[in-house]
Amino acid sequence: MKKKQQPEQFYLYPNKLVEEVFNSTTEGIMITDDQMHISLVNAAFEMVTGYSLDDVRGRNPRILQSGKQGSAFYEKMWKDIHTKGVWRGEIWNKRKNGEVYPELLSIASIVNSDGEVTNYFGIFSDISRKKFIEQELEELTLTDQLTNLANRSTFKESLNELINLSIPNNFIHALLFIDLDRFKHINETVGNEVGDLILTEVANRIKLIVKENDIFARYGGDEFLLTLSYIHHQKEAANHAKEIIKSLNKPFYIDGNEIYITSSIGISIFPQDGIDAEKLIHKADKAMYFAKQNGRNQYAFYFEDLKKDSKRLLLLEAELRKSIQTKEFNINYQPKISIVNREIIGVEALVRWENNKLGNVSPSEFIPFAEDTGLIIPLSEVILEKVCLDIMEWRSKGIQHLSVSVNIASLHFQQDDFIERINAILMQYNCSPSQFELELTERTVMKDAQGIVNKLIKLKNMGFKISIDDFGTGYSSLSYINRFPLNYLKIDSSFVQQITSLKDKQAIVDSIIMMAHRLHLKVVAEGVETKDQVKLLKEMDCDIIQGYYYSRPIPSSELLDFIELWEILKQERNVL
Repeated sequence: MKKKQQPEQFYLYPNKLVEEVFNSTTEGIMITDDQMHISLVNAAFEMVTGYSLDDVRGRNPRILQSGKQGSAFYEKMWKDIHTKGVWRGEIWNKRKNGEVYPELLSIASIVNSDGEVTNYFGIFSDISRKKFIEQELEELTLTDQLTNLANRSTFKESLNELINLSIPNNFIHALLFIDLDRFKHINETVGNEVGDLILTEVANRIKLIVKENDIFARYGGDEFLLTLSYIHHQKEAANHAKEIIKSLNKPFYIDGNEIYITSSIGISIFPQDGIDAEKLIHKADKAMYFAKQNGRNQYAFYFEDLKKDSKRLLLLEAELRKSIQTKEFNINYQPKISIVNREIIGVEALVRWENNKLGNVSPSEFIPFAEDTGLIIPLSEVILEKVCLDIMEWRSKGIQHLSVSVNIASLHFQQDDFIERINAILMQYNCSPSQFELELTERTVMKDAQGIVNKLIKLKNMGFKISIDDFGTGYSSLSYINRFPLNYLKIDSSFVQQITSLKDKQAIVDSIIMMAHRLHLKVVAEGVETKDQVKLLKEMDCDIIQGYYYSRPIPSSELLDFIELWEILKQERNVL
């Protein structure tokens, strides 16, 4: 039989110090007898709950229950208290004024020398502020801060969820890839601040057209994505595209400026053009560039023969050859961050092409075309020259040893003088091979394994670092990769972006990292876009992170600012 403790005993403190601690602590404290009748509370309890001691003396603590937790929650709580003597966790309680709030609560039983429970002791803290901050941070990671729209990662996740629901029901959806025409020129003319105001107004105008179940996001820069959910016919998508184009053709009045813009829209259809977000976005992107090529300020649907358009291909080849001669390309750099010490350990060089006749040509279009036509050889040499020039500029600004990754196509290894030509360019600009990382795809190294191995050994002996890019998308194994003189292995972004949602992708990435480390290779995860992905990759002991979570690809001039800002953030521990 449990001995009932008399409530009056709790008014007697062993000494004045204990009384002062009890009443001055910021955590709320409540003590009950063995029958769960409240005997004593402190000042913090009264402040947080609004109840005084007179209000609650002799009553059961269930008067604080909010109703947000069911009976199973409390059954589990009391089971832990009775078996372990203590329970700790988050709970939602209710103040005297009816306001529901979250608290971190610990409950423990107090026993006498005979092991009998005499009292229960609860101590809690109000975590409303903590929950508010967590919600704010979550919103920051899910939304675009300029327009308050969903960001690219949120959009992809939402679209894939919609697709998973739609596949068994034969629903039809349309994806619109919206790009503002010549927006870079507008930014240069009126300034970035006005440009941001235009982007915000563009988002607001399109919102008026969006239906309740549609998914609308800012993809990046001046690009927007819109999923039209549950349509019955492609004509509906065309009508929406026309409405958006018409809306954006109206003048923008900002800071005394009357500004006119146009837009180009590419449209892909689920399920005929793809059954995952990546494919639908990719095909809508292609259709958007087709709309630009045909005069801008219009929309175009994706169709399978789009890439075979003879007029487009003829123009593409002619302009690509001219641009290689005039070196009409820009290089952007995406930082690579060590997950261990948060240092910027290098950057990847990514080529960008804006042509007078073709506009902004996507690398996914002109790089494969350059490989097919053999133009990849002179194009790569132009890229390497521009990277060397940037390295020289960085040196003059005090950045001495930043490693740069450049992509090498399989066609290079078929050239007898390939290594000599690369070395000649580096010597011309006084650059060291040790500052370069050469990236090859799985498919490249598997085409002529032994011949490529010999060239890679020679390159590595010269000081180049060697990396396998897009690992997991080909057909090679880690045991086979071990034959090559590698330094790094890059996990393809298609795996990385799904590790927090698909257990099989998570298991694959985890296995690749473990096996790569056994082969003494460092692992780079590319396409990282969320904080959860970073945390999970850190738990898997991944070495290096690359992706939009830390930085988009940026011009050389912005890279120096990024490095300076990163050092400040790192010292303030504001980076993960």
